[in-house]
Amino acid sequence: MSHLLRPILAASFAALLVALPSAPSDAARRSSAYDGQWSVVIYTTYGDCDRSLRYSLQIIGGQIVSAQQNYQLAGAVAANGSIRVTVAEAGRSASGSGRLVGNNGSGQWRTSTGQCAGQWTAVRRG
Repeated sequence: MSHLLRPILAASFAALLVALPSAPSDAARRSSAYDGQWSVVIYTTYGDCDRSLRYSLQIIGGQIVSAQQNYQLAGAVAANGSIRVTVAEAGRSASGSGRLVGNNGSGQWRTSTGQCAGQWTAVRRG
């Protein structure tokens, strides 16, 4: 995998079910059926990117918020479990979508250039 693509892909999949807001918003103060710790595995099915990567993640108040300062992130989990996220870093971006059901989830991802794409699965821990 290109050294330039790895950070944006890592951010993309971390973003799929993310992470610790720095200041609680109204949404972060409300609970979501999908809040909690999640383990996410991404699989590349198209392109020259890492074949698979695993991440430990958290959802708070149904919001997808970055704890990292090195990328921009936007997204949320709807009440029905539908999830969408976009992540951008240094002029590159990627997006992911899918659905969470109970303690599991799955979906698709792709870079904005279409250079890489694949699937992801998630399992809630604890």
